[in-house]
Amino acid sequence: MSKRKYGLALSLVLAAGTLLGACGTDKDKDKNTSSSTGGNESDFSIAMVTDVGGIDDKSFNQSAWEGIKKFGEDNGLAEGDGGYAYLQSKDDSDYTPNLNALTRRDFNLIFGVGFLMEDAIGTIASQQPDTHYAIIDGVVEQDNVASILFKEQEGAFLAGVAAALMTKEDKIGFIGGMEIPVIERFEAGFVAGVAAVKPDIKVDVKYTGSFDKAELGKAAAGRMYSSGIDIIFHAAGGTGNGVFAEAKERKEADKNANVWVIGVDSDQYDEGQVGDENITLTSMLKRVDVAVQDISKLAQEGKFPGGETKVYGLHDDGVALADSRGAIPQDVLDQIEEYKKKIADGEIEVPETTK
Repeated sequence: MSKRKYGLALSLVLAAGTLLGACGTDKDKDKNTSSSTGGNESDFSIAMVTDVGGIDDKSFNQSAWEGIKKFGEDNGLAEGDGGYAYLQSKDDSDYTPNLNALTRRDFNLIFGVGFLMEDAIGTIASQQPDTHYAIIDGVVEQDNVASILFKEQEGAFLAGVAAALMTKEDKIGFIGGMEIPVIERFEAGFVAGVAAVKPDIKVDVKYTGSFDKAELGKAAAGRMYSSGIDIIFHAAGGTGNGVFAEAKERKEADKNANVWVIGVDSDQYDEGQVGDENITLTSMLKRVDVAVQDISKLAQEGKFPGGETKVYGLHDDGVALADSRGAIPQDVLDQIEEYKKKIADGEIEVPETTK
């Protein structure tokens, strides 16, 4: 698919040269990228800008990158310019220059990972109408931007059901990153799932205010476990790594310690390994990788859903629970499946907010 006609591209470069020129040098252009160049001659290429959690957050950004890589590999693209790539954001000041850098490198479709990138994508997209952009977990109403949302509340509801059926102490915790709509959907669904099974349980909720500070997650989890909570569901990106660290330390100190973590976004089973045991009860999968591949395929076929908002939920495997590897017995899994069917059939409408 041709990205832009040469004459139009030339006029845009002349008109916007000063703006884009201020966004970085050639050295900046390659900074934090997965690859500086690629030899693929394909006429379709994709890239992404990470949120502050980083490409190896074992969660949200990592899932997006896995989707980018899978699409690239399935379509014979090389990693780098002309194929697929990413730029990593250390903080929110990197969003705009990273998006600009990938635009200058002529990627056909550029993903911005995370709600916090809405403003940056809105600005860049208005300046570059011939480039396609996609925002994950946000909405930008422009013709060259596809907005991608998930029904996190549906998957989180199932996680809440699992927690309520598996807790021995009837004390359950939720640790979120920043208090923004997408994380509030996780909280609302989880609280509703717990209440559907055991309405007397009050979920202890704590927001750390960050997605990339494992120490804050560890401290919050420490206080919860010390208070008698035995299962914590985190929706905190890299901050959630601290929740796992705290649970693992307690399990290492006392093999009989009853501590569990429910992971988020990706299957975080490996994060919970403690010797020959594992403290990951399950993970709420948010299939960012599926959404990335879907939007990329549509764009490649000339069907890019610009100006539209696509929402992924249980009905299209946009959210799910990971295999518990035996941590959850079959009779409990059967009950979770019953709730899943009721949600998919519309018998249960999961709230998006606790307010």
